[in-house]
Amino acid sequence: MGGDYTRRALLHLAATTGIVPAASGAGAAAPVDGDRGADADEEYLEREFRNFAKTMEAPAEQTSDPGFMRRWQARSRKNSRRYAERVAAEPGWRSHANLCATWSEQCTGDPALYRDVDDRGFYGAVGERRRVAFYDRQGARLSGHLWTPVEASGRDGEGLPGVVVTDGSVQAPEPLYWWAAQSLVAAGYVVLTYDPRGQGRSDSVTPDGDRGGNADADVFVSNQVDAVDFLRSTPEEPYAPNAEYDRGDGAPVDPYDPAAGLLDRSRVGVAGHSAGAVGASIVQGLEPWPTGGDNPVDAVVAWDNLGDGEALAARRPEREAGDLATLLETVPDGGVEPRVPAMGQAGDYFLTPRPHVEPPDPDAKSVGFERWRAADVDAYQLVVRGGTHYEWSRTPTFPATSWGFGNALADYYTVAWFDRWLKRPSEPGYDDADARLLADDEWGDHLSFHYCSRRAFEGRDGREHVCDDVRAAGETAPPERARKGE
Repeated sequence: MGGDYTRRALLHLAATTGIVPAASGAGAAAPVDGDRGADADEEYLEREFRNFAKTMEAPAEQTSDPGFMRRWQARSRKNSRRYAERVAAEPGWRSHANLCATWSEQCTGDPALYRDVDDRGFYGAVGERRRVAFYDRQGARLSGHLWTPVEASGRDGEGLPGVVVTDGSVQAPEPLYWWAAQSLVAAGYVVLTYDPRGQGRSDSVTPDGDRGGNADADVFVSNQVDAVDFLRSTPEEPYAPNAEYDRGDGAPVDPYDPAAGLLDRSRVGVAGHSAGAVGASIVQGLEPWPTGGDNPVDAVVAWDNLGDGEALAARRPEREAGDLATLLETVPDGGVEPRVPAMGQAGDYFLTPRPHVEPPDPDAKSVGFERWRAADVDAYQLVVRGGTHYEWSRTPTFPATSWGFGNALADYYTVAWFDRWLKRPSEPGYDDADARLLADDEWGDHLSFHYCSRRAFEGRDGREHVCDDVRAAGETAPPERARKGE
């Protein structure tokens, strides 16, 4: 074609070259509505097709790298063996009905984040990971990991801030989010990752037979509350459900957070993906706290995306209707009351990526952000250029931009946002958190040109940083002005 793209050629390529894989990761082409955008000019379509091609960067890199494929499959087999060993050693677990119980195949996540590969040099040098287990308030046993820094010293002995990370729905298990745990630990946090009921290696059901995960999306709220309570438990105030539901069935639980001595219980953030993001949006606003007292959550990062199900569905292109229907079946119900600073992150595309044959509503990904802004609560919204729903779950072969592109942006801003709201003077990350959140010249090219990335938050110096199109500010302003987001 010699670089001369036409609308017909672009749509034909998008529909037939396998660049729109099914959400299962099988690579089947998704249909493209060729009747849409008939009058769109070819310059737009050429730019869009090149943007859309980013959705296959990660799987292309992975499948063309024999080393990655060997490490992934080796770790997948090890995870299956470890699960079988747990079944034999701890027969009380009831995880058998969960799709990703073995953490094998795509459920393995990034093999580089495990101890035996450890590309980041994390284990023993930066932080450690230890297995934990605790009951939810309905008696289902939850599986998780506690992540702590090797050099775990808080300000004046007050302890470190903590973050709870909650999975996405459609059976995404906790290893898919270990990138965030490791980055946060490196930045000076105690982190709890876990599988909600019905996901990964946690129990599929309660003793009464109540299910979780896709079958009961409310666990992405209730179990997030449980996880926060477990993180904040101490020897003096142990986690109550563990004593209430102890079954003595060979699958022990931890009576309280083993890292309680490292945590500052007054500084807690929550992060979640997909249904976990909706759950985090709801949990931050619960007053009073479901188990008593004030809400302990101080900051939120919602990975695709901030707000409730209604916010996720608002202003979406019609071609995403099927994906939305699938997702909305798996997200929790409940109202969202903006209470604490929140960051939403989203991508250009969704579960089963399809090209935008005409420009979408540029504010469609900012509905949750707008709700926070209307409530006069600090907020930030980022949209990854070429990104899909899988930018935040490192799922091998699933459609996503290069893990060094979209996930790198998610990593950078997640840490910066929590540093802005959870760190204290003299702690690493406190002084430069604002500057990192305003690094438009560094990250602007990672942001969508379809959807606006926006911010409205107060800096540590009391200055308001408000920008309704961060990418445009970075493109049109000189570096210093762009850095300030004005």
